[in-house]
Amino acid sequence: MDIRVFHKKDGGIIQLIDKEKMQDWPIELPLIFVEYIRSKKLDSYKDPQIKKEIEEYLNDITKDIAIPRLMSVLEGENEEEIILALIRIEELSNKNIEMIIPIKPYLENLINKKNKDIVSIAKNISNNFLKAERRKKLAQKRRVMREKEKEFLAGKINAKEYAKARKDYLTLKE
Repeated sequence: MDIRVFHKKDGGIIQLIDKEKMQDWPIELPLIFVEYIRSKKLDSYKDPQIKKEIEEYLNDITKDIAIPRLMSVLEGENEEEIILALIRIEELSNKNIEMIIPIKPYLENLINKKNKDIVSIAKNISNNFLKAERRKKLAQKRRVMREKEKEFLAGKINAKEYAKARKDYLTLKE
């Protein structure tokens, strides 16, 4: 069977691809699929029992298919296969870094490889993670700064506190 069906209490169904069918996918796609369902779809399923069943299924996919396949390639000896996988992963990291979060722990080993192409691509992916983290911190500081600005304009905080918050924000921005 190519599809895994989850039955909802209201009579509806949720269909996800069967994990055996994922064996034919490129190595990074099962992890991306799992991350996509977790981050974009899981919260839209209102039934807690369905959420639990789907979460267990996603954990099975990760444990049985995604991680072993990824590890077999990334820790393997075929450098061409590693480079091709990393190129696809790098493209995804440029588009949506959240989709490749499960791959992050494996980058350190790749950065220590002897092949310059592998090291270069792994460093690019790692840098994309750093940039994304910096963007998150900056967005959080920006929110704090907006709050401080509102408080300052409303007279709730003094100029010294506002200046300190502004300095913290500008230091991170640079």
